[in-house]
Amino acid sequence: MRLTPTGSAVPAPTALEGLDAENINRVLELLVEPLQAALPQPTEVVLHDLQRIPNTVRAIAGPVTGRRVGDPPTDKLLERVAVGDLRHEIGYRSQLPDGRILQSTTIIYTDGQGRAAAALCLNADVSAWVALRAEMDRFVLGHDSTRTPMPATASASSASPMGAEAVQGSEYFAHSVEELSARLVEAAIGAVGIPVDQMRKEHKVQVVAELERRGFFLVKQAAETAASALGVTCFTIYNYWNELGGTVEETA
Repeated sequence: MRLTPTGSAVPAPTALEGLDAENINRVLELLVEPLQAALPQPTEVVLHDLQRIPNTVRAIAGPVTGRRVGDPPTDKLLERVAVGDLRHEIGYRSQLPDGRILQSTTIIYTDGQGRAAAALCLNADVSAWVALRAEMDRFVLGHDSTRTPMPATASASSASPMGAEAVQGSEYFAHSVEELSARLVEAAIGAVGIPVDQMRKEHKVQVVAELERRGFFLVKQAAETAASALGVTCFTIYNYWNELGGTVEETA
């Protein structure tokens, strides 16, 4: 068993060695609700079946991000799967568009062939603790020693899914494949740093390379979405990708 930052135990990846991807997910699926109930609240536990990209959320308990079964992975998880980074991340910070602050943990399980099979993710809303620390700092030190923005009062459902500056660089919790695709395209274009209407071919090739690094082409209808965003045809996207030495799958 592995201890999370909250002190609760989840199965260590070595405990499921020898199982295939489906059986790994079946075992973990049974633990999602009891694990969430045992953790300090508010906390969300999510099981991503990494054989079902892009609709990876196989089981979820807890209301923190408002996602449901069948929703896609986060942008960070998709990127990690795409580049083969299967290391665990324990106790890292994320922030939702409405300003709520999360302490998150992602544990990745692999099958007997070493392929990514599942990701068990814990997202604890620690906004109240961050606010309390800020108040304590002001009381004791005379100033707020933290640089984390204070949580906003808006609800997650009323916040813009793409906008808030506070989530830049943070993990993004999309509620649909379309929302995830839009986020990835926006991030890739932003990384290149040239407005689309001013891009030359080399800039658009850079966008395609950035999209591939982020796992965008694991998402269905990826080529069509990229083509529309860059003002080119799907055939052109395939050509760009061939120049980069890869193959874009025509996902349905």
